Amino acid sequence: MNSNLFKKLENLYIRYNTRQYVHPDPLEFLYDYDVPTDREVVGLIASSLAYGKVSQILKAVSWVLDRMANPADFLKGVSHKDLKVIFSGFRHRFTTDRELVLLLKGIKGVIERYGSLYHAFVAGFRKDYGSLVPAVTHFVEAITLEAGEPPSTLLPLPERGSACKRLHLFLRWMVRKDEVDPGGWEGIPRSELIVPLDTHMHKISLFLGFTKRRQPDLKTALEVTKAFKRLVPYDPARYDFVLTRWGIRDDFPMEHLLRLIR
Repeated sequence: MNSNLFKKLENLYIRYNTRQYVHPDPLEFLYDYDVPTDREVVGLIASSLAYGKVSQILKAVSWVLDRMANPADFLKGVSHKDLKVIFSGFRHRFTTDRELVLLLKGIKGVIERYGSLYHAFVAGFRKDYGSLVPAVTHFVEAITLEAGEPPSTLLPLPERGSACKRLHLFLRWMVRKDEVDPGGWEGIPRSELIVPLDTHMHKISLFLGFTKRRQPDLKTALEVTKAFKRLVPYDPARYDFVLTRWGIRDDFPMEHLLRLIR
């Protein structure tokens, strides 16, 4: 283990892993929901829409959640026909109202079949698999089955080589529990999490020598996760939040971060 790098990252974690630095981030929507079954629905919606400019992401997520008082109960009681009416006109970059309704229909069906999104995920999880990839695949397939077809811009499949950054971001929010990540999913070890690999984390990982791969795909995400596991075996996604503040917040220039971790 690189003890010098570990100390630098821990210092960043201690200083910046606070809610003070969350905004702007779709994670902030989860703080309004104390019930895990509501929080998981909000988390999956928010993470699925987490692409593009952050201001647009927050606007899109807010638009959806404004139409769902208690998300889990709302989905249990609403029909597919009503979903199409309620969310008609939605648009977020490449995602249409039809794809949003497919996602919500899929979530609704999974809740009815398994009892919660958590139980659907756990149904595909086994620690002896050595990776969360099979569980993520099962989870997406379960939602797709209930939806009737895949909401393609919202739920990528690992089997196609995607890093599935947004799904692993969702899992970080729900599995980890600290001042930033609210948790709610007990029983999934933090040690099994895969680092959500976006352009910011990919650039940082290249800089740290955690990977030489130029394509931010699943193979790269697993390689980066393995490198972070050498530093923190019990929690490889521990530094994801603090490292990705740089380049997202205007007051956190990437160049400053690279100097801090050099």
